[in-house]
Amino acid sequence: MQHNFFKAIKAGMAATLAMTLLMIMAPMMGMPEMNIGRMLGMFMGISESVGWIAHFMIGSVLAIIYVYVFSNKLPGGNAVRGILFGLIPWLAAQLMVNPMMGAGMFASNTPAPVAMVMGSLMGHIVYGAVLGTIYGTGLSKADANQ
Repeated sequence: MQHNFFKAIKAGMAATLAMTLLMIMAPMMGMPEMNIGRMLGMFMGISESVGWIAHFMIGSVLAIIYVYVFSNKLPGGNAVRGILFGLIPWLAAQLMVNPMMGAGMFASNTPAPVAMVMGSLMGHIVYGAVLGTIYGTGLSKADANQ
């Protein structure tokens, strides 16, 4: 199977945007605020705006990993493969990233751990579904002819 690096980046950016929109809407759905740009900025000692750039860069790198390592190994259709992949960074966030940022494993040090974990899970499911759907199965016929 051939892979398309630029299509992976585009899919990763779109998936990260979809996840970000969900995070922005989270408080309107009764969930805690999940300002990942601010959280990354504070954690890395950078501004919030650079934290948002980092968030989109991470989403793009994860998309490349999905395309080159996981996309042809996971079962199901495009969206299902993406969702299954989205569970990997979600679990990594719960077990490694949250503790590094002071939130504890599975957000145990936050005021609403279950809501934070579920919000993160929803975000990563949306990320994966959009990633898998947009990237699809690799090169389209038009891409292959270029």
